[in-house]
Amino acid sequence: MDLAAYIDHTVLKPDATSEDVRILCSEAKEHQFAAVCVNPCFVDLAAHLLKGSNVKVATVIGFPLGANLSSVKAFETEQAVLQKADEIDMVINLGAAKLGLWEAVQADIEAVVTAADGRTVKVIVETGLLNKSEKRRVCETVLASGAHFIKTSTGFGPGGATVEDVALFKSIVGDRIGIKASGGVRSKEDAERMIAAGATRIGTSGGVKIVSG
Repeated sequence: MDLAAYIDHTVLKPDATSEDVRILCSEAKEHQFAAVCVNPCFVDLAAHLLKGSNVKVATVIGFPLGANLSSVKAFETEQAVLQKADEIDMVINLGAAKLGLWEAVQADIEAVVTAADGRTVKVIVETGLLNKSEKRRVCETVLASGAHFIKTSTGFGPGGATVEDVALFKSIVGDRIGIKASGGVRSKEDAERMIAAGATRIGTSGGVKIVSG
């Protein structure tokens, strides 16, 4: 199994610097990771550093709370596209999800999908804040929104990716969209378990360690 091809090599810590991003991109090119995932202010730099490579540039939108206005998330996405982002990882409106306002959750995602203009959109649902019924419903909402992936966690909320949640997502979305396991995936064994459960992408700051075994 080519684990590198599954990995979004990530640095999203609040005190990340341009030097951290340079190292991240260098490692991503060396190991041929699927993508790097950086905060919006570093998209332009990452795109410059990865130009000519096969590594995609992903960034986060409405991160990490998901509580921005949909219009703000759309504007963030438009700016990321201008800066040459290939992929968009956006956080849902979690408050709306907890109230069962699924039309609002879907409209929020759709605003980002539209602004992404055909680029890959991954929808972060923060599984640690959802019960099983809500997890099922959020899968259906992401499917209806036109997004391309459902993603477990920001890494900043309670808990992270679990095999059980990835398997639940897989049982609902099948092969119609991708599944990104993110949050606490730090070893080769962790990654292999997530992939066996149905993950098609792994978000981690430990990509080098994972591919090095």
